[in-house]
Amino acid sequence: MDPLAGDEHPPGTLPVQHMGPGHHAFLAYDDEAPGWDVLAAFVRAGLARGEKVIVFGPPRLTEAQVRSRLDEAPGTPATPGYERTQLELSSMRELILPARRFTADRQWRRIAEESGAARDDGYTGLRTYIDMGWVADLGAGLDMMMDRERRAGHLFTDGFYSEVCAYDRRRFPEAVLEAMYRAHPENLLPGLGRLRCLHGRGALRVVGEADTATYGQFARALARLLADPAPGPLTVDLLRTAFLGARAAAELAGLPGRAPAGRTVRIRCSRRHARLLRHLGADPAVLDVTE
Repeated sequence: MDPLAGDEHPPGTLPVQHMGPGHHAFLAYDDEAPGWDVLAAFVRAGLARGEKVIVFGPPRLTEAQVRSRLDEAPGTPATPGYERTQLELSSMRELILPARRFTADRQWRRIAEESGAARDDGYTGLRTYIDMGWVADLGAGLDMMMDRERRAGHLFTDGFYSEVCAYDRRRFPEAVLEAMYRAHPENLLPGLGRLRCLHGRGALRVVGEADTATYGQFARALARLLADPAPGPLTVDLLRTAFLGARAAAELAGLPGRAPAGRTVRIRCSRRHARLLRHLGADPAVLDVTE
């Protein structure tokens, strides 16, 4: 039995770097975490993977303003994506033309058309970022929007299309945000450089970036794991860890020597993280390596 099963209500929490084909993700942003770094990383990853990328930005911003925000975000500029039309900036109002009134069926048909065009053009996938400010901009009701989100699963079944639905916390009731969080299979961390540590029975899932800035949080999570009285092995899951710094990796490499008597340690990780852990002295026998 997976000790982390049930450690969190679906959706599964992910760093944006792990957003992949077929994912339908929820993102909430506000003044404290405006989300432009997440959007820029989402765009860059799609371009690097050979996917078509369409950004439906906040309706209150012009296309030039959205492009400026993306250009100002850290990382590789997306300019080449515009030049080869792999990256487009659009709006929900434009997507549903010639219709003026939003319906889920109209939007779904247009997304299917865009997916078909992306396939025909040789792209490996289609990914969209949809700022949910379109709801107020088009005068659509919240119930209509929530119904669309709950019934959109068919868009993702073939693994070609992926979508981030971005909600401005200041513009939606908390009850709506909570319902939409639960309606999405994936939930993105609100910014780069973030870390979330999720605990189960004798288990710890590390989500995001375990770097110098988040090391204290990471170390406290390991200490809590070591103090967990649940019987059986201690499990650390790194499969949703976007970045593992050397200091955090060294802590993990030495974890079996700190475990209580009779408690074994298992570390689930990617091949990339396994190489780092072995380099720092981790016993290969404790590593459960997966792609």
